[in-house]
Amino acid sequence: MKLTGHFTLEEMTQSQSAARLGLDNTPSPAAIDHLRKTAALLEQVRALWGKPIIVTSGYRAPQVNKAVGGSMYSQHMIGQAADFIIPGVGSPLEICQTINAASPAIPYDQVIHEFQAWVHISWSMAPRRMTLTIDAHGTRSGFK
Repeated sequence: MKLTGHFTLEEMTQSQSAARLGLDNTPSPAAIDHLRKTAALLEQVRALWGKPIIVTSGYRAPQVNKAVGGSMYSQHMIGQAADFIIPGVGSPLEICQTINAASPAIPYDQVIHEFQAWVHISWSMAPRRMTLTIDAHGTRSGFK
């Protein structure tokens, strides 16, 4: 099922961890509605570079989120977040900085530079516009 021009429900719910552990990662209808908005947010990010985005983690059922060590408050569990990379456009840090600079045109709740390897983006009805870094040193404000 297409959620937007470039993103499908399948790619927003695929989980190697769920498959390996035999866990169901099927979103509820409400989570699918949220995933449409998440995909629309990713479309805005994609437009900044005009290059495909690879979603590494979208929706996570609560049991999948727990299995991967996700936060108990993770927006992934309600379809409001995605982790991604954009091959060939720079580092995840540069991607985070560009998204933040494009704001408020891109109405994110959180942009997180995670482990110097990928970008987390989320949305909410009342965006907090948080920029964070998560790595071996913990979680900190801003991009490091």
